[in-house]
Amino acid sequence: MTLDLSGQTALVTGASRGIGRAIARALAKAGATVAVHFARSVDAADAVADACGNGSQTFQADLSDLDATDGLIDEVTERLGGLDVLINNAGVAQSAPLDASTSNWNEAWTRTMAVNLRAPELLCRHAIRHFQARGGGRIINIASRAAHRGDTPDYMAYAASKAGVVALTKSVARGFGEDNIKAFAVAPGFTRTDMAQDFIDTYGEDYATHDLALSELTEPEDVAPTVVFLASGNADHATGTTIDINAGSYVH
Repeated sequence: MTLDLSGQTALVTGASRGIGRAIARALAKAGATVAVHFARSVDAADAVADACGNGSQTFQADLSDLDATDGLIDEVTERLGGLDVLINNAGVAQSAPLDASTSNWNEAWTRTMAVNLRAPELLCRHAIRHFQARGGGRIINIASRAAHRGDTPDYMAYAASKAGVVALTKSVARGFGEDNIKAFAVAPGFTRTDMAQDFIDTYGEDYATHDLALSELTEPEDVAPTVVFLASGNADHATGTTIDINAGSYVH
């Protein structure tokens, strides 16, 4: 099967590193023009856009900031002429121990929800309106196995935010299918990224690998092909579904 995304434009949030970078490059390999979103790592984002080619460009926005997030879709559509696929990949995993001060606890939960759930929700809102006007589109939200099995006590905010992403995806799929809008979630487990490394540094790599069905940790390049497949239109009747890519550490 050949997946051809030529002529399509995809926005990938958090595309300067990790899973987002792998997704961006895989989409471009299939022919897509990629809007490479980043928050701070401009040099890394420029390198991704250059590697993608196809007229791909970078877009900066702090997704913890409502106003910055609110204008991202419009900026992409204005500069690239439209949008066909939204991939909400950007995320944070901020520790919130029970014995943290209420101020620190609140800051961790607020930022986690802002980046992991409120930003995808707002970007979905604008993308849906754009897709309605142009006859359809696809949304792919990167969730987590934590949405289904929970997480450690220090990362309850992360698990809760990703559970919200799954529910958001289902709601979009059910609510806007008549507008030819499809929505999917992809739920990785531990993946070898900078964000996961922070967790591994705290709990040890054995914690990340001890319950895998496979003998190796998932890499970002293991997640990207499924996203390209969903973006291609070959799985539209799976709209609303969540696909697990976590080496069998959680299967629901």
